[in-house]
Amino acid sequence: MNTSSSLPLSGRIALVTGAGSGMGAAIAAHLATLGASVAALGRREDRLTALATAAADSEAAGRILAVPADITSDAEVEAAVARIHRDLGPVDILVNSAGVMLPNPLADGRADEWGRMIDTNLTGLLRVTRAVLPDLTEGADRGPRDIVNISSIAAHVTFPDYAVYAATKAAVTALSAMQRTEVARHGVRVTNVEPGLTQTELGMHIGNERLSAELASMFAAIEAISADDIADLVDFVVTRPANVNLRQVVVLPTQQA
Repeated sequence: MNTSSSLPLSGRIALVTGAGSGMGAAIAAHLATLGASVAALGRREDRLTALATAAADSEAAGRILAVPADITSDAEVEAAVARIHRDLGPVDILVNSAGVMLPNPLADGRADEWGRMIDTNLTGLLRVTRAVLPDLTEGADRGPRDIVNISSIAAHVTFPDYAVYAATKAAVTALSAMQRTEVARHGVRVTNVEPGLTQTELGMHIGNERLSAELASMFAAIEAISADDIADLVDFVVTRPANVNLRQVVVLPTQQA
């Protein structure tokens, strides 16, 4: 008996960036379980292939297509979207989950890290959104369509030495609100998700030993939320009735003030 047609995301096509690990991987897996066909986009092809294989082995109702690409490259994003169109079809759900966190004091002058965060967290998000925007705005006959941007509470909560990372996330939060003013008329919903302390790989790329230790102490003191918790939240957002848009969701560990 085929039950996939009764699932809430059956027939919908999702694109999830940053799907090689953490929130992106969890979100892709969850959406497939709910019946969506999911394009899992990220830089690490081996991780994406493993994610697709795991979904197939678990007999998830939807499929996961591994789409290796770097969102800091126009050419790679364009090629990735062309492949998604060819293999799956037009995108109904875009989850911009890719991001990098490289905190350091501004006095260190790490322009290389600033550029990497801006190009990934902000420009990369814009690059992917631009590539699939016609799918979303011209797809009224396909039912609900969603953009979900993963921001951070750093968008409005101050953390010393995280200035540039916080600035990119504040930009994502502002951009999400402005996106909605342009796409809501087409029936496209935009949700900005701001997680607090979350157990992912994001903190593993911190090169500053002091800041790395400070973050580790936070994880020791607070029971963080998980990538699956965020994925479960995204599941809820994209399965609301078509006339309901959760504009902004802030999600914190219970112990985080």
